[in-house]
Amino acid sequence: MAELAAILLVVGALAVVLSLLSWLASRVRRRGVGGDVMGPLDEIWHPAAHRFRAEIEVHEERVLPLPAPGDRPHRP
Repeated sequence: MAELAAILLVVGALAVVLSLLSWLASRVRRRGVGGDVMGPLDEIWHPAAHRFRAEIEVHEERVLPLPAPGDRPHRP
């Protein structure tokens, strides 16, 4: 009986850890903070991904916001 309880405890703990990691991954994707966390690891283990992420950040800084539908055109 003690072996069964130990096995259930391990399986339950594993399920809790995996569900927490799944929740954390979805939260990181929604908020877009994964690059800050994974940046140093990507730079070491996958330099092409790090360079690609840096190019995306530069591009996002250059993009001008589109005017809202109700905005009037700017006239000099």
